[in-house]
Amino acid sequence: MRRLHFPSLVLLVAFSLLGGCSAFQSPKLYTLDSGNPEIPERNGVAVLLDPVELADYLKRDTALVQRNADGSLSTVRHAEWAGDLQGNIDQLLLRQLAWRLGSQRLALEPAQGFKPDVTVEVSVSRLDSGPEQPVVLEAQWRLLDRQGQLSDSRLVQLQEIHSGTIADQVRAQSAVLQRLADQMAQAIRPLAQRPASQASRKTAQRSRPKVVIPQPAEPAIPMATPTRNVEVYRF
Repeated sequence: MRRLHFPSLVLLVAFSLLGGCSAFQSPKLYTLDSGNPEIPERNGVAVLLDPVELADYLKRDTALVQRNADGSLSTVRHAEWAGDLQGNIDQLLLRQLAWRLGSQRLALEPAQGFKPDVTVEVSVSRLDSGPEQPVVLEAQWRLLDRQGQLSDSRLVQLQEIHSGTIADQVRAQSAVLQRLADQMAQAIRPLAQRPASQASRKTAQRSRPKVVIPQPAEPAIPMATPTRNVEVYRF
């Protein structure tokens, strides 16, 4: 039996340990970039943001989804989201809207006692990319006024190219979400400038029942009837 020398045995053990470390390599963690939005110094329009509704394939804990060239989806082995993706998107949109609207009066549902001027609902049906696939965001947003009536709604598809690395894909995903916030902010501004009394008046006019005022009856006019010929006798 051939005996291993001590230096060779040490090298063999070292390579085994290195192989084991590579197999159990800790994943890199990524978060969406909110940009550098300035913190508003005034209380402007009051906006309530409902939690973003994500497509089912994006609800995979912290897994980072990749779209392959054939259209199939897979998860990245050594890359994950640093936390909940839905919460990450909520915070990005909240900070972007506050900055673009110049208001600190923004809240994330649930917010007890908060009376919004505008409520924002967002659903994301697609948000992914791949080494050779651009970032694609497909979403719908809806704006509700003070009375909860639908004021605006839009379907959105945005794309952003990247260099192929995971880090640049995350940057590109952040960019399309920032552009989504910009579109919503442009639609919110006209609603915020509408006086509350005007909106209440229009709602009251729509909901007020019609009152039918009875018309006075026309006076009855007796009809003339022909009289019979009567002979008068004088004595």
